[in-house]
Amino acid sequence: MRKLPNSELERKTIEEYKSHEKTPITIILDNIRSQFNIGSVFRTADAFMIEKIYLCGITATPPHREIQKSALGATESVEWEYYKSTIEVLALLKEKNYLVYSLEQSEGSKQLQLFKPERQKMALVFGNEVKGVQQEIVNKSDGCIEIPQFGTKHSFNIAVSAGMVIWDFYSKLGHPFFAK
Repeated sequence: MRKLPNSELERKTIEEYKSHEKTPITIILDNIRSQFNIGSVFRTADAFMIEKIYLCGITATPPHREIQKSALGATESVEWEYYKSTIEVLALLKEKNYLVYSLEQSEGSKQLQLFKPERQKMALVFGNEVKGVQQEIVNKSDGCIEIPQFGTKHSFNIAVSAGMVIWDFYSKLGHPFFAK
């Protein structure tokens, strides 16, 4: 078995990436404190050709040294936009018929392994590392998804959560781009 060098991975150029069809998932980062987490989410979004990232509230925006360090250039390929208000983003996406799901431990949340994503545009809200997704955002979501945990901690790192959920959606809906 031979490890493949980057030159053999046939990755897209930034121009090819930007013009390629995107996965019908949008990510909303609701008041994320860690710029390393933000950068990691950008990198995951690039890997799965996510449609867009909305950076909301106190979430930092590129260019930022710590975001760039973990994003490894993904801030150049993945479309993103900043809004002060996460509620405003939800209203915008709902107007465009997106289903909005918050990743949060809540009454009535669906365990990730039991959740069956729809074959339509979706937005996934990931919340603050300490406080989670704001209650008013949870209230306006179409539902909450919870990643099961069995240890002593009550949450996953935001970047880890994003990777798990996006991969889970891919595996359930089919790759590439939720083939019909």
